[in-house]
Amino acid sequence: MAKQITSRAEDYSQWYVELVKLADLAENSDVRGCMVIKPYGYAIWEKMQQGLDQMFKDTGHVNAYFPLFVPKSMFEAEEKNAEGFAKECAIVTHYRLKTDPAGNGKLMVDPEARLEEELVVRPTSEAIIWNTYKKWIQSHRDLPILVNQWANVVRWEMRTRLFLRTAEFLWQEGHTAHATAAEAEKETRTMLDVYADFAENFMAVPVIKGKKSEGEKFPGAIDTYCIEALMQDGKALQAGTSHFLGQNFAQAFDVKFTGKDGKLEYVWGTSWGASTRLIGGLIMAHSDDDGLILPPKLAPIHVVIVPIFKNDQELSAISEVADKLMKELKAAGLSVKFDNRDTHKPGFKFAEYELKGVPVRLAIGPRDLEQGTVELARRDTREKKSMKATDVATEVPSLLDDIQKNLYRKALKFREDMTTPVNSWDEFKKVLEEKGGFLLAHWDGTAETEAKIKEETKATIRCIPLDAPVEKGKCVLTGNPSNQRVLFAKAY
Repeated sequence: MAKQITSRAEDYSQWYVELVKLADLAENSDVRGCMVIKPYGYAIWEKMQQGLDQMFKDTGHVNAYFPLFVPKSMFEAEEKNAEGFAKECAIVTHYRLKTDPAGNGKLMVDPEARLEEELVVRPTSEAIIWNTYKKWIQSHRDLPILVNQWANVVRWEMRTRLFLRTAEFLWQEGHTAHATAAEAEKETRTMLDVYADFAENFMAVPVIKGKKSEGEKFPGAIDTYCIEALMQDGKALQAGTSHFLGQNFAQAFDVKFTGKDGKLEYVWGTSWGASTRLIGGLIMAHSDDDGLILPPKLAPIHVVIVPIFKNDQELSAISEVADKLMKELKAAGLSVKFDNRDTHKPGFKFAEYELKGVPVRLAIGPRDLEQGTVELARRDTREKKSMKATDVATEVPSLLDDIQKNLYRKALKFREDMTTPVNSWDEFKKVLEEKGGFLLAHWDGTAETEAKIKEETKATIRCIPLDAPVEKGKCVLTGNPSNQRVLFAKAY
């Protein structure tokens, strides 16, 4: 490719932005803070959707769709939720435009078309969904409700970055209703496990499952659980959240059911979500200075075949072999592209598919035709080898499995190397600035200490790990007693 990407070591942020654009994933829109997801980027999102959607359905969930607009009074019903999102809300106040009387050909808001009640453009859908559930739920026989929706939401972010933080983004949000607290809590943890499974087995990104502190939990939730991943620059990325809502939203919207004992009770709820920021995480967890490195399970193209030819006769002969290989690979369930363009040289194509992160590249030239071979190159390790064309259909699927596992192993080793237990405030600051990554440190459990650490270092409590052992110690900042270490990091 003509333009070299800024190296990660030189400027990680710039490397990320350039890679997103040069790999043709997305671009900034003329609408402030919004992005255009281009076909190749959307193909990755479709792969993510397919994987997650099947996992949701395998755990008993169904898809539905709810309105984009939420009446302001409805949005305000659950106070903590409304307060938590208030600063990010976009509001619709009018329903019509009219021609400017000044005769300049421009449009203006029609002052007579003001809405009787302003509409919030959804930043999240708890309000509209729980208002709907009030109509759906009367008896314990109506429970549980296990609903997910694929949608867009708007959060008016001031500082945006493609995929990681935009004013409008795509996501899925699950909203479930249950007869008991135990059922709702089980659902919350089940969906956390689904997200962790997806991150590790599809994205090849190891994650730490944990519970958010009071200061970091979802507005309106009793408890928020999350999965935290570590990017190559040593910053954390929250990759999915699952919230135990208790009866907060049921009480706010008066959603009750008659139990088996005939008593009227409030419903118990959960919500959980993951968004297109997963694509940002996928990029930052694996890619290098030459472009994307995609795990095969999420790669839009598994194998690209590049012919090396000087004339139409050679291309025709190579195409016969390539067509046969394509049929065999597609029969094995793989996505294959044969790039027979005569407008670009093989070297250009090699660089292009490296940039796009295609896991396996096959090159076929006249000499390969004579010998019945192909040259195979894997994107993750850059290894090349010559192999018999007759072995491609059997070897490539297992090679893709190996690439998937190798990416996970590499990311896991990086996270292990970048996770540091610290025991004092000086050590905390030193490791955070000089090394970065995850810091396991004692915290006294107070919001004041959490806020002060964030203010002084910009590090936040990513989560209280679910598998963290009980370990008596002293808070790194205050010296007050602590029963376990929590996970700190700077984060996206």
